[in-house]
Amino acid sequence: MTHEVGSKWIDHWEPEDQTFWAQTGKRVARRNLIWSIVAENLGFSIWLIWSVSATKLPKMGFHYSTDQLFNLVALPGLVGSLMRFPYSFAVPKFGGRNWTIVSAALLFVPTIALAVLVNRPDTPYWLMATAAGFAGLGGGNFASSMANISFFYPDREKGFALGLNAAGGNIGVSTVQLLVPILITCSWVNLGTLQPTNGLYLSNAGLIWLPFVAIAVFGAWRYMDNLSTARSNFSEQLVIARRRHTWIMSWLYIGTFGSFIGYSAAFPLLLKTQFPEVTANLAFLGPLVGSLARPLGGKLADKIGGTKVTFWNFVAMGLATIGVIQAVKNHSFAGFLLMFLVLFVTTGLGNGSTFRMIPVIFRNEKLKQLALSGSETLEAAMRTARIESAAAIGFISAIGACGGYLIPRAFGASLKATGGVGVALTTFVVFYATCIGLTWVCYMQRRPVPSAGGVQGLEAQI
Repeated sequence: MTHEVGSKWIDHWEPEDQTFWAQTGKRVARRNLIWSIVAENLGFSIWLIWSVSATKLPKMGFHYSTDQLFNLVALPGLVGSLMRFPYSFAVPKFGGRNWTIVSAALLFVPTIALAVLVNRPDTPYWLMATAAGFAGLGGGNFASSMANISFFYPDREKGFALGLNAAGGNIGVSTVQLLVPILITCSWVNLGTLQPTNGLYLSNAGLIWLPFVAIAVFGAWRYMDNLSTARSNFSEQLVIARRRHTWIMSWLYIGTFGSFIGYSAAFPLLLKTQFPEVTANLAFLGPLVGSLARPLGGKLADKIGGTKVTFWNFVAMGLATIGVIQAVKNHSFAGFLLMFLVLFVTTGLGNGSTFRMIPVIFRNEKLKQLALSGSETLEAAMRTARIESAAAIGFISAIGACGGYLIPRAFGASLKATGGVGVALTTFVVFYATCIGLTWVCYMQRRPVPSAGGVQGLEAQI
């Protein structure tokens, strides 16, 4: 292995070799996972920074409508989902360490933009929307981070590793929603250089992250590695767009991660519009329990199969959403909060289980092709499977992240058209029903993968 500071390329990497893994691989993979989590956590925090900041703009003197505020919350989700496409392809092209440095450094842009504009009530809406859109850069970090970590870990441990990496990032959502409401009341964050507006230093919502972004950039530069075995050209990765499983899993991931990020973005403003009498800062609880549930979803999928966990999880998501509808109808805050927390837990479990399914699906497909044609070696087939599954992880995460835009916009449109959120929630129930059907038809009924070169498929049920 090579470890020169400034290049940090590792040329020999065989995580499936248990001797190599025990002696060298596990330690190196863990170090990269730790700093990947740090950078991704900041990415998620900054991605969701407008979920809190937008609710405070009226107090700062901005005269935006409720629909415009929901749009500010939604725009980072749209940009983040679009950025995940190039971000996921960047890791095999430039190296995981190198791209982590770049993507972390880009987080200076949305934080500084927010800090400058929120103190200027005369800021035109289009400019504020542009600043909010830049926060979507943080959403792109997830795709590159997950694709990168998938190369470091063996298939037998990917569920938990990817779940832990994702949870470490996801928890940034609850971090921003817990800390920002507190820190925007403190003058020490901006070193006493600003004057409060109605008791708020809203610029702190951007300023507080600057030193942590600098730490993430340094940590990635000093402690992370690039894998030569992960390198591939664009055409090798783009082939996943022709795989039907890529599109099926993208639909399912909209249901899991799309729900998590969409509900996370909308929850603070949703609480404010549906229960204005509640002033306690409770919005962070949803993303927190959803983040903590994600590794558990991956771990369960490692043990009993991702398909089983995903199928029953979507059933639970549909039932929890129906519970939210009833709580809204009865104007029961306790019921609303409880059902939404259950819904957040299910989004986390589903995130972990669906991401566990992806590498297994692509490995099984390659084993099946190898058994039928024998046109390539097992080693070459597994290398192709790793490249395609990593690309698929980024691609699927990009499409899934569309929920970060669609869900807040659905709530905003529902409120504007009907004065309530029932239409949006009913639409979500119907969507979860389609996910249940797809999971059953496409994966619950699958047959065992035939042996190839003496190697059995990872799972009869994915």
